[in-house]
Amino acid sequence: MDAVPARARVYVAGVALAALLCLRPLPSVRAPWWAVLLLAGLYAGSELVARSRFVGTCYPVLLAGAFLLPPPAAALVALPGALLSPVPRRPFGLRRLWRAAQLTLAVWAAAWVHWQLGGRDAVVEPAFPYALVPAGAAVLAFCLVLTVLDGGILTLADHVPPGRAWRGLFSRSLAPIAVHGLAGLMMAVLWRSPYGPVAALLVLLPMCVAWWAFAQYHRERAAHQATIRALVQAVDIKDGYTRGHSERVGQASMMIARELGMDDERVETLRFAGILHDVGKLGVPTRLLRKDGPLTPEERRVIELHPEYGHEMVRGIRFLGEARAAVLHHHERLDGSGYPYGLAGDRIPESARVVAVADAFDAMTSTRSYSRARPVAAALQELQRCAGGQFDPRMVRALVHALERHGWRPSVTADGTPAPGAAPPPGRGEDARDSVGRGAP
Repeated sequence: MDAVPARARVYVAGVALAALLCLRPLPSVRAPWWAVLLLAGLYAGSELVARSRFVGTCYPVLLAGAFLLPPPAAALVALPGALLSPVPRRPFGLRRLWRAAQLTLAVWAAAWVHWQLGGRDAVVEPAFPYALVPAGAAVLAFCLVLTVLDGGILTLADHVPPGRAWRGLFSRSLAPIAVHGLAGLMMAVLWRSPYGPVAALLVLLPMCVAWWAFAQYHRERAAHQATIRALVQAVDIKDGYTRGHSERVGQASMMIARELGMDDERVETLRFAGILHDVGKLGVPTRLLRKDGPLTPEERRVIELHPEYGHEMVRGIRFLGEARAAVLHHHERLDGSGYPYGLAGDRIPESARVVAVADAFDAMTSTRSYSRARPVAAALQELQRCAGGQFDPRMVRALVHALERHGWRPSVTADGTPAPGAAPPPGRGEDARDSVGRGAP
């Protein structure tokens, strides 16, 4: 939403208007206003802390309000925190308005569903597990409203295709929101108990511990990303003509890994492997990387040392896991004629076989100093032709299926032209700087 399209602004205005309509009955609502103010202040404070620590939002307080208060009063709880919490990018005002309207509608829907199912009586005199029914329905309503609104803004503001905007949003958010819903229900039950609101606030203590642990994980992950970004930037500065290549190989590696059904952790590792596969070029003389025309045998031998240089550079970085093997072996070939160790078949690590295909695909669809870009279809045809000798056929099939399903939308090539649209080269170049054409059949 940095440059927000007009239709997205209209959408935000419509959601804000719907939120105001939810709050319209407030003057006639009979609610304990001290409880509304206490919950709103608690949510605002926890939101400021949570957002500043990058640990999400404090949904238990919002859902406790939905379980305790009439719908308009419960919706009011979300407003101060949403309007005051920090936002990551401009336009700040529009983002705060969007967040406030979205949460107001979601909390109102949750409270309305909870009250319609008799949830107020279940909170006052809880009879488990029956008290979970209206609470569970309220959590589902809360999650559904957030999902629908998020998908809409992704479509209008971020230009995500409608078929992909809502895909997986509900399933990914339901589990964490359900946990927050249980904490909110515990708060509501204790609030109505003889122990009162003070006991209800104690429920937030374990949530705070969990937030702290998540914040530590987030900082560690940010440090990992910074390490990788620094290495990639160093490679891009040294070999400016292939700038963006590492990111695109990481993207293609991730697509292959997902198509193969790998879990999220391995998918992320394969993305790291693709991004860092050429980090060893930092040890290769710049004149060889930027040389126009073919390399001499001696120059080829120097460049073919870059996988070993790269492995030496990253082998002490523990979080990379099997990505380190991909850095070392991504130029091995299935028939054993690759380098640096001439491994063949299954002796080549799976991560290296994934990155080899992703690397070759981007090399063929990008313009280099020694070759022009091929269309995506021609690159896939070449990969299929070399499958079994140079590349693992399973990885090639996975890339083909992934591209058929999702398409290829990389960043532009180093010379500023779109990667997939350039004309094919006049001949099949053989260059150790590339990932295809090294004596392939």
